Amino acid sequence: MRDLITFDEENKVFHLHNKDISYLMSIEDGKTLSHLYFGKRVNGYHNQLRYPRVDRGFSGNLPGSLDRTFSRDSLPKEYSTSGEMDYRTPSAIVRNPDGSNALFLKYQDYSIANGKPDLKNLPHSWVKDDNEAQTLTIKLVDEVSKLEFDLLYTIYRDYPIIARSVLVKNNGDDSIYLEKASSMQVDFVDRDFETITLPGAHANERHMQRQRINQGVHVYGSRRGASSHQMNPFIALVDKDTDEFQGDAYGFAFVYSGNHAIEVEKDQFNQTRLNIGINDYNFNWKLEKGAEFQTPEVIMTYSSKGLNKMSQNFHKLIHDRIIRSKYKDQVRPILVNNWEATYFDFNEEKLKPIVDDAKKLGIEMFVLDDGWFGHRDDDNSSLGDWKVFKKKFPNGLGHFADYVHKQGLKFGLWFEPEMISYDSDLYKNHPDYLMHVPGRKPSPSRNQYILDLGRKEVRDNIYDQMVKILDSVDIDYIKWDMNRHISDVFEHDLPSERQGESYHRYILGVYDLMNRFTINYPNILIEGCSGGGGRFDAGMAYYTPQIWASDNSDAIARLTIQYGTSLVYPQSMMTSHVSVSPNEQNGRITPFDTRGAVAMWGDLGYELDLTKMSEEDSQKVKEQVKDYKAIRQVTQYGDLYRLKNPKYGNQAAWMVVSPNQDEAVVTWVQILSYAQNYLTKTKLAGLDPKKHYKDLATGEIYGGDELMEMGIYDPVIHKDFASKMYHFKAVD
Repeated sequence: MRDLITFDEENKVFHLHNKDISYLMSIEDGKTLSHLYFGKRVNGYHNQLRYPRVDRGFSGNLPGSLDRTFSRDSLPKEYSTSGEMDYRTPSAIVRNPDGSNALFLKYQDYSIANGKPDLKNLPHSWVKDDNEAQTLTIKLVDEVSKLEFDLLYTIYRDYPIIARSVLVKNNGDDSIYLEKASSMQVDFVDRDFETITLPGAHANERHMQRQRINQGVHVYGSRRGASSHQMNPFIALVDKDTDEFQGDAYGFAFVYSGNHAIEVEKDQFNQTRLNIGINDYNFNWKLEKGAEFQTPEVIMTYSSKGLNKMSQNFHKLIHDRIIRSKYKDQVRPILVNNWEATYFDFNEEKLKPIVDDAKKLGIEMFVLDDGWFGHRDDDNSSLGDWKVFKKKFPNGLGHFADYVHKQGLKFGLWFEPEMISYDSDLYKNHPDYLMHVPGRKPSPSRNQYILDLGRKEVRDNIYDQMVKILDSVDIDYIKWDMNRHISDVFEHDLPSERQGESYHRYILGVYDLMNRFTINYPNILIEGCSGGGGRFDAGMAYYTPQIWASDNSDAIARLTIQYGTSLVYPQSMMTSHVSVSPNEQNGRITPFDTRGAVAMWGDLGYELDLTKMSEEDSQKVKEQVKDYKAIRQVTQYGDLYRLKNPKYGNQAAWMVVSPNQDEAVVTWVQILSYAQNYLTKTKLAGLDPKKHYKDLATGEIYGGDELMEMGIYDPVIHKDFASKMYHFKAVD
């Protein structure tokens, strides 16, 4: 097996490398683990980056040393702690039995193993066999407390990806408290970076934000108990001239669905530090003697060819080595969801005509959304009571599911397993299951409350209820929703000194519950949702191969949402639906063709009442469904190229190319029309320059090099929100 990781014993240098990237670090004075390089593959290293010795005022030196030219406060490092006289943002903070947070980690040992270890109870990237990756474990130890930090680095052979995490072990005689434990740190010298992050809001998620890094600390994160609509757990560090197809791009995605913090600091010497990990807000983990704490994983990549290549690196790794579902390579079914068609006002007889029309139009699955359980006629009751609402389904839910299947459609069902209503049998029987602080009234959101999922008995209750439904009704798909963020944080089976563990234990509980379903019901396709895209992250991809990207189904709003999403996540993860016009979220009137074109970026579905459509729109749905079936293998699993960013112009354009470069689908959208439109062109990407491609709509044939270098004129359409799709196939 060719080594992916080497250690130079003489110079004390570790080198992780594959055909695309290199990552180097060394052991410096004071057994300090120093960062040297991350970037394009280098064949060797001759020790030229040993950090220069400079006497820095107000930067302290090693304990007991008279050498004023070496300081941990200036050295680029791999992991830093509070208490070691590095005044920059630390990776770890502990509270010792004496109340101090002193921690001085020194290099002690290393090991290299083929393959990649699983992270217990956490989502993570994985390997099919041990030949496709190697893992370096570097042991750092505090000599006084005996606390050990194992830094884990896995480099893949065929992906420009390194996966990082930290395992903390308490080998001392006393309990300590972890007040912060980042999953990774990397320091850069002499780089004038900009950050790219994905902030947003409910119904307005993942907008690409680009900012210069100035001196100081910049924190991007969530304290909401979920990865959140407000700040996705991703960051890129890029040069100022980096664009989609050129320039350096360093990408970092956190494989975690809870509170996160991405900390970027430019220090007094113009050096840049990046820390990523669990947000230390209200985090305090008791680590007893002999206990361990595993941090979640960060997947990191480097691209010398701009953002688009960075995204493709993430897309391939997430699809190939994070998603586990049997559906990961299967084309996703075209569905209709009844939510915007009926909301809570439905029964079996009212739903059947929608199913009948779906069959006529070629739609493949019917999804029954909120309101089928308990006595739920609005959003004020019944969460936690996963039993069929007899008034709406007098013959049982299985009777309706059988009807759907007899029409040739698959059947999907909505759940919100993490929530509870006051007006529910579950609350009446188990009021302590509701997460709340003793002696205080909990705060509602959407008139619903959080279940204390850190407790196994609560998870068992919900699992047992849901299993009765899944075992008695033929269900093909679950939509797993979460329609509020966490408050009143308190876990009732923990003592007071351990309440700082509650946020993380909640997410571990969610993962445990989801894992049971993915293992025991592998034939059910699970779609994640959190009021749309409030938990759209690589951690959830481990359990749910697709996620509802946003509650905002307006096609024009979706352009920026889906563009930002695609920076990290593959298009097969992103569900996108055609809804009514005027749109129910923002009132915009958008052509049916454009709604379909934008929805086809991801996994196509419909979020409207099929029975109320005009004959013309019904025909358009039939045509869209037929067209999508012809292209979805490419659009869902091909290589994505973003061509025009709607955030910075009046157009959006993107394309997807089949792996063998024989087929491509291109989509162009105009946002506003003008009386005198400028003539614009779109240059394609990712084609084979030596092949010729036929436009299947016109029969015209073009060279791949022509389409990429010369481009094509965009249509002149005097209409707002216009769109055009192209389907090219290679010809001899």
